[in-house]
Amino acid sequence: MSTALTPLPRPVAGQPCSCGSGKDFALCCEPVITRRAPAASAEHLMRARFTGHVADAAEFLHTSYLPTSTQPFVPEPDTAPLGWTRLVIHSHEPEVRPGVSNVDFTAYYVDKGVEGALHEKSEFHFLKGNWIFARTLRQGPAPVKSAVKAGRNDPCPCGSGKKYKQCCLK
Repeated sequence: MSTALTPLPRPVAGQPCSCGSGKDFALCCEPVITRRAPAASAEHLMRARFTGHVADAAEFLHTSYLPTSTQPFVPEPDTAPLGWTRLVIHSHEPEVRPGVSNVDFTAYYVDKGVEGALHEKSEFHFLKGNWIFARTLRQGPAPVKSAVKAGRNDPCPCGSGKKYKQCCLK
């Protein structure tokens, strides 16, 4: 038996927020999307932007993105939105520089019955008392860092206390 992937429903007050915080939508992302309250952090804005995609809040997405925030909002012709299914925040790096934070996340969606993932690390700026999405730093998962190789006369990385050449190099 297979389970069909279904997109998240449009968020409403009294229901859990689409961002996955576990909070009620009215207390989590709705005040940010409706501009009644600023996002408390870059991560909170990221969550609100994901929820904005679920809610099809195009004007909020336009004004919370630095390159378009000062331009007038013009609705685009009807396009079929993606069916977003969930958001996973991998890390939030507050204050990497003064007024700049990074959020690494994966937003999952369903398209034609197949789940896809958008993995991204994004930069957010704190300007005029508000967080704003500035740019994408990286798409896809973080690169894998290889371990430093041990030299022949270095202690063996296995922890035996022997030199590498007398232990695991053999």
